[in-house]
Amino acid sequence: MSEEREHAGPVRDRPDLRADCADCFGLCCVVPAFSASADFAIDKGAGQPCPNLAEDFRCGIHTRLRQSGFRGCTVYDCFGAGQKVSQVTFGGQDWRRAPGTAKRMFEVFPVMRDLHELLWYLTEALALPAARPLRDDLGAALEETERLTRSGPEVLVELDVEAHRRRVNTLLLRAGELARAGAGRRGKDHRGAVLIGARLKGADLRGASLRGAQLIGADLRGADLRSADLIGADLRGADLRGADLTGSFFLIQSQLDAAKGDATTRLPPSLVHPAHW
Repeated sequence: MSEEREHAGPVRDRPDLRADCADCFGLCCVVPAFSASADFAIDKGAGQPCPNLAEDFRCGIHTRLRQSGFRGCTVYDCFGAGQKVSQVTFGGQDWRRAPGTAKRMFEVFPVMRDLHELLWYLTEALALPAARPLRDDLGAALEETERLTRSGPEVLVELDVEAHRRRVNTLLLRAGELARAGAGRRGKDHRGAVLIGARLKGADLRGASLRGAQLIGADLRGADLRSADLIGADLRGADLRGADLTGSFFLIQSQLDAAKGDATTRLPPSLVHPAHW
């Protein structure tokens, strides 16, 4: 096993997988399209700068996004892909001063974002003690994904990122199963379950698989979610007040940002209580 794999740290030790807007050219404010809704105050086409994007690539209403009707912006996470594309892939050339880079840069960004999200999950999987039997495979997948992120724009836009995601997800699924079993209590399999508005107050969900579960608006107050697999779970509007998420895995900050909680919600150490809680 290589030195790099042996010492792969948890996600809190990977600042490159956290958004650094100061080194990004506002790509999340330009590339995605959105429609006027409860999450966005206006319509915006793909590749069009948001009118709130300032000349220095900062958001002009960052401190009041929710109050201004841009709740969707507050739950978006690029996993550090923005600064990677801006400063590494395109060497610091911004799309305003070098408009010839714009089209390619905007095409590369979502690919890089997907790769960085996979890096986040793989880094976390490598830190799971129960997943140790998969360390070589997980480490190899991490190294391959890292290599892909260092590719040039032409390679990235041609990459079959969905095929790569499927290969990685197979490993992540196995890692999750080992982690749930290693916790001494493998809970129910709710993978992909439709639990919209479900009444799960105080529920014992220890070791449960909630991969891809739709928990929109679910009442999870006081629920025990320790050692639960939460990869891809939709927690929009879910009530997590008093819930215990310590030891849960594959939970990301944007899932929490989309949910409701308070100071009594217990979180894994790599995540923080959203400011709006």
